[in-house]
Amino acid sequence: MNRPLEVVIVGGGTAGWMTGAALSGVLKRTQCTVRLIESDAIGTVGVGEATLPQMREFNDLVGIVESEMMRRTNATFKLGIEFRDWGFVGSSYIHPFGAHGRAMGGVAFHHMWTRAKLAGHASNIEDYSYAIVASRRNRFDFPVDDVEAINSTYNYAYHFDAGLYAQYLRTFAEVRGLVRTEGQVQSVALDPLTENIANLRLESGETVKGDLFIDCSGFRGLLIDQALKGPFEDWTRWLPCDRALAVPTERVGDLAPYTRSTALEAGWQWRIPLQHRTGNGYVYSSAFISDDEAAARLMGALDAPALAEPKPIRFRSGRRTASWTKNCIAIGLASGFLEPLESTSIHLTQVAVMTLLRNFPEARIDPALADAFNRAVDNEYDRVRDFLILHYHANTRTDSALWRHCREMDVPDSLKEKMALFRHRGHVPQYRHGLFSAPSWLSVFLGQGVLPQAYHPMADNLPLEDVLAEMEAVRDSISRRVDAMPTHAQFVRDYCEGSEPLRAGGAA
Repeated sequence: MNRPLEVVIVGGGTAGWMTGAALSGVLKRTQCTVRLIESDAIGTVGVGEATLPQMREFNDLVGIVESEMMRRTNATFKLGIEFRDWGFVGSSYIHPFGAHGRAMGGVAFHHMWTRAKLAGHASNIEDYSYAIVASRRNRFDFPVDDVEAINSTYNYAYHFDAGLYAQYLRTFAEVRGLVRTEGQVQSVALDPLTENIANLRLESGETVKGDLFIDCSGFRGLLIDQALKGPFEDWTRWLPCDRALAVPTERVGDLAPYTRSTALEAGWQWRIPLQHRTGNGYVYSSAFISDDEAAARLMGALDAPALAEPKPIRFRSGRRTASWTKNCIAIGLASGFLEPLESTSIHLTQVAVMTLLRNFPEARIDPALADAFNRAVDNEYDRVRDFLILHYHANTRTDSALWRHCREMDVPDSLKEKMALFRHRGHVPQYRHGLFSAPSWLSVFLGQGVLPQAYHPMADNLPLEDVLAEMEAVRDSISRRVDAMPTHAQFVRDYCEGSEPLRAGGAA
């Protein structure tokens, strides 16, 4: 081939436009041409309003200016996720985007904290997390670059309007050469010899050819499922929630720099603060509650007037066993979905897009590239799966059948091993690459009552009085510095106020 690779993306939404923006923003037009086919008549899920810190890497790579993107999407900042009633009714903990304390004596801080606790010096480990303290006090500022400073020990992500984000990416990508076609795919033709996708036929009668087809058609899986019959691995036995209701409300109260997840009888409710409204939803298992009961439960739990009727969403947790099959790559919901917990949907889309960029074919589609892509994507899905299952499995609730079922269910061996190692002496997973790092696992383990029985032996290398003094110094330093930060609402107003004025407190 002495021409650019012709890439055809089927479907818009967040996944389609993230893919389109990345390919058109990073690769040269001599490497590929990008065409995206979508129909305004086909809706998107469009409720992915919370992200993870890795989103910043995507924006930086593609060339997106953070403040502009946040203004255009009515975005706010996110320092973590609060979990209410997950371990037991009345419990609350925050999964922070940042470390707890600082390493001492060559071991992670939580080993020193455990040593102090077992010696009778109990304290709340959340007091040693900069991100958590700032979240609890509704404060925000950018972390500093000085790695020696305690206010360099955290990261941040965004809450934004996913529909506005897709629109923003569309403008970004079209300026850089992406061609959008309004239309619906009527049929998919396969090459009889290779079984690759040969072309798409649109309802308009146009035939669209391409070298590489990217399926961003959502749960329908128009290419990967309906045309190529790609196998799907169902994980419902571990992640039983299969439905959600989403509803926006007016924004009230302080602008919190974190997402809230509250466990309910048959699932959990999310609350995501944007500048102009608050996103809410109920993720639940249809085996434990009816759709009507779920809707009534959600609407009765809202803390502000609803701006629309609840939007129903049905899904199945799991993933494709080969997201790259033949000359088709499934990205986003077409590839898999592990329910909205921990805001992983957009992240898994990002993982697929970044992995595609690393393995982008030049003149032909080499199976070795597909194998490398699938290994990377599968590995990320498996790790995220275990992390999400932990939230459900590690509970002591007795008030509903769902939580008893989750506590008693058999879990993957990989998660059993992680839980056993942590209980033994506080070992937490350490990944060189991937999503949830040691502080993430630590926060959920401790927050839901999985406690270490011992600590790393090296934690005994320092005198206990020195450890206690250092812990006190860290806690005081964090508290003082957080108090000096601007409020989250004030910072947003100054940095990225959206199209609708943001007032301090009250409704936007």
